[in-house]
Amino acid sequence: MVVLNKIYTRTGDGGDTALGNGNRVAKHDPRVNAYGTVDELNAVLGLARLHAADDIDARLAAIQNDLFDLGADLCRPEMEKDAEAEYPPLRVTDGQVARLEAEIDAMNSALEPLRSFILPGGSALSAHLHLGRTVARRAERLAVELAAAEPVNPSAVRYLNRLSDWMFVAARVANDGGRADVLWVPGAHR
Repeated sequence: MVVLNKIYTRTGDGGDTALGNGNRVAKHDPRVNAYGTVDELNAVLGLARLHAADDIDARLAAIQNDLFDLGADLCRPEMEKDAEAEYPPLRVTDGQVARLEAEIDAMNSALEPLRSFILPGGSALSAHLHLGRTVARRAERLAVELAAAEPVNPSAVRYLNRLSDWMFVAARVANDGGRADVLWVPGAHR
């Protein structure tokens, strides 16, 4: 159970912060950048939900919860003794990735194939989902960069990769099933 009685602690005033295992690192540490960007993505999806309803809203709510799981995963470095811990760390699972894949397939099956790249926009929900897609890609790049330096749960990286795809397809669904997509016209304004 998480209890937040006091919001400020002053422990980070010197430019460092605590990871999930208690170790202190600089606030610009690659691990902090990765989970901080996941938090930013969660906030973007909160904005998107202001324009969502029904099924998309429910799916976004589940994804927001997953993003807290992902942040918890990334803020706690992997260690060999994690499996033996009394309270093992929360890790993103391949089941969460598979759920995104199934939802992508279901949404995409109702869409016409794309014959052009699309520009972010069309509807407010679609525009917010495209913004989320770009933040998810940045979070993925940061997680991959972190994984090049130290162990990172591979499912966490896969989740971010699928999530950006999910948001692309959901943005098309939000644009009247793709009918309101804004198509790129190469060289249109030369």
